[in-house]
Amino acid sequence: MSDIRNRIEKNYRKLKPWSDRNHFEAFRLYDRDIPEFPYIIDIYKNYAVMYDKSDSFLDAGKNHLLPTQDAIQSVMSDKVQEIILKKRIRQEGEQQYERLSTVEKEILIKENQFQFRVNLWDFLDTGLFLDHRPSRYKVFKMSKGKQILNLFSYTGSVSVAAALGGGQVTSVDLSNTYLDWSKRNFESNSIALSKHDFLHSDVLQYLEESDENERFDLIFLDPPTFSNSKRMKNVLDTQKDHVFMIQNCMRLLKPKGLLIFSTNKRKFRLEPELKNEFKIIETTSQTIPQDFHDQQIHTSFEIRKI
Repeated sequence: MSDIRNRIEKNYRKLKPWSDRNHFEAFRLYDRDIPEFPYIIDIYKNYAVMYDKSDSFLDAGKNHLLPTQDAIQSVMSDKVQEIILKKRIRQEGEQQYERLSTVEKEILIKENQFQFRVNLWDFLDTGLFLDHRPSRYKVFKMSKGKQILNLFSYTGSVSVAAALGGGQVTSVDLSNTYLDWSKRNFESNSIALSKHDFLHSDVLQYLEESDENERFDLIFLDPPTFSNSKRMKNVLDTQKDHVFMIQNCMRLLKPKGLLIFSTNKRKFRLEPELKNEFKIIETTSQTIPQDFHDQQIHTSFEIRKI
């Protein structure tokens, strides 16, 4: 089983100095680089989160899990306090946000000049999407003196970047749990909550009912691929609904404003009609970070009024 150890060691020697230079305390170490070892390994300070992507039927009996965990411990020696194992399978609706345990522990992760609270134990996702690191920094650099709207804001990492960049931020999410998490992230960065808005709302309904035009300089739209939450007025399907969402975001955008649209739906197809209405540039190659080998982890666009 030396192959998996050699690959993890090679990745670690390359990525750890890079993350240290850039002040990242969280990065993706391994992503199914070797097909026989179908795991994703993310490093958060001195913790390793390991997602098991194996097929329980096809991979039965191969027993590659323990050698992979041993390789992590061997390469990182005393740098790993704990390996947290999760089984990452196709999720629908709110399943990705359901509790896996009740450890209820958060640790603070640095990323550039940001600090984010992550929970590595209780949910499938940790509260921080590592692949959006370049987008967060871009928002930070663009936000000074601007009105920012963050839709499907989740735990507010993009909102934190916008606020620290000097923007006034409105975060919209259907989950009070994640809006509260966003507020803790703001407080961890010494950002005054009173200067920003946190709206508990179904984003589709918010876009449909908002009657104020041209309010925002920058909008960040990163919807889930699919959601059938009982709290939503309608089922959300990003492929089907992205025209509605983009058109209504553009209605809320100031004449020289920018919409950043991102989706993790694989094989996403932008409807051609939108290219006749707006100036659209695909930016995926710029927004996938160095530690992600998966070039389909998301697709991103910058959209402006013509």
